[in-house]
Amino acid sequence: MATEEASSTLPSYPDMIMEAIDALNEEEGSNKSAIWRQIEGTHGTLPPAHGTLLAHHLNQMKQAGQLVMLKNNYMKPNPNAPPRRGRGRPPKPKASVPVPDGYPRPRGRPPKERAPYAPITVPMKKTATESSSGGSGKKRGRPRKYPMTEDNPVAVGVVEVPVKPIGTPRGRGRPPKVKTPVAATVGA
Repeated sequence: MATEEASSTLPSYPDMIMEAIDALNEEEGSNKSAIWRQIEGTHGTLPPAHGTLLAHHLNQMKQAGQLVMLKNNYMKPNPNAPPRRGRGRPPKPKASVPVPDGYPRPRGRPPKERAPYAPITVPMKKTATESSSGGSGKKRGRPRKYPMTEDNPVAVGVVEVPVKPIGTPRGRGRPPKVKTPVAATVGA
């Protein structure tokens, strides 16, 4: 309860930080430990998480532009100083694009512009063979070595020669290395 009463009587951290910086009145600004000691000396009892709260509020005030940090020292910003730019090249100004009223832009690539008096062409319907194979009339992938026709399952332009397999058919890949039998040495 003592901590709750102490924290309720304390002013807000941004107010305490600004009071401490004003009281220290250092030309080069005040570092975090000097601000800490000033707040501790002025207000006496502080919450146990005072260090964390002080660091958090100093960073928040720095991000908001209420404080300026220079060489690890915090100071009030000079009202006559020009605004500080961030690092790197500034972004290009964005051109305002008129948004059509009523609905957002449609997905996909926009259609090509055409002449106003040009005749409108209607796309032809796809046949069953075109729609199943992707539309171009050709099958996907690498073409067969010997193309087949629908009426003749034998390859066109290839003469059929009956070949009788001798032995076992060859398998895929590199054949295994042949091991030569080692002749036994004849004892002397």
